[in-house]
Amino acid sequence: MDTTLLDDFLGYLAVERGASAHTISAYRGDLTAYTAHLDERSVSPLTATRDDVIAFMSLLQSKGMAASTVERKIAAVKSFHAYLIREGLTDVHPTVDVTLPKVPTRLPDVISVDDAMKLLSQPFPDGPVGYRDKAVLETLYGCGLRVSELTGLGLTDIDLEGGFVRVFGKGSKERLVPIAGQAVAAVQEYLTHGRPFLRAKKVSRRQDPDALFLNVRGGRLTRQAVFGIVRDYGARVGLQLHPHTLRHSFATHMLQGGAELRALQEMLGHADISTTQVYTHVDRTHVREEYLTTHPRARLR
Repeated sequence: MDTTLLDDFLGYLAVERGASAHTISAYRGDLTAYTAHLDERSVSPLTATRDDVIAFMSLLQSKGMAASTVERKIAAVKSFHAYLIREGLTDVHPTVDVTLPKVPTRLPDVISVDDAMKLLSQPFPDGPVGYRDKAVLETLYGCGLRVSELTGLGLTDIDLEGGFVRVFGKGSKERLVPIAGQAVAAVQEYLTHGRPFLRAKKVSRRQDPDALFLNVRGGRLTRQAVFGIVRDYGARVGLQLHPHTLRHSFATHMLQGGAELRALQEMLGHADISTTQVYTHVDRTHVREEYLTTHPRARLR
């Protein structure tokens, strides 16, 4: 298989679109499978037809892939062919009339405010790791960060006195997210009693003097490590947790507290407000309680 077209497209994503390494890796995996499918049909991406794309989608579905996974892979194929046309390499666009599989609406998993307090108020181990883990959980929930955003934080990205964290989100887009209260206290304690001792280890070959959150070898904390921290501390208080659960809970609890949707969109780093609007549907109970306590006719029998 000639990978030139695919490599050029991935280069375009990195250079002109500012896509992250994680995004490029996902596109590479999806499109490698697609171009291999075309090779088996003796077809080039430049001459592929709608039937070729439909056959690829049917192949994915026959493997039992979730509709959301198939949708993502076909969306990558659409972007690839749009790029080939934009570059003047072909005038054939085989995905124009391809309908993506319907993905059932799935509301994000959230925990209650009480469960969030239970998670963050539990005893943490004495020592540098305990201070770090407390700061990690407080920052995830207190700022609504993605895992990659948290692990990418540097010392210069956090302004505890000013109450802001500089975050680089999807596509390396920069935004400022407020940080306050318990999250500030936890990060300050970590910077005083945790990070200096982890930094002194100097065992890791991947030293990063600017990294905010460090592992026990003195290197930058990884995404996998954060998954483990969230999972383990959640299990200690009887919760099944994923880092994104804390982000979803941050958003839901902010709306319940009266935050405006546009402000929340900015804090979460959503390009489209429709992505943020999903949180308005998460807690129907909260909406009903607000109605019952505020509408003058709701309390009359």
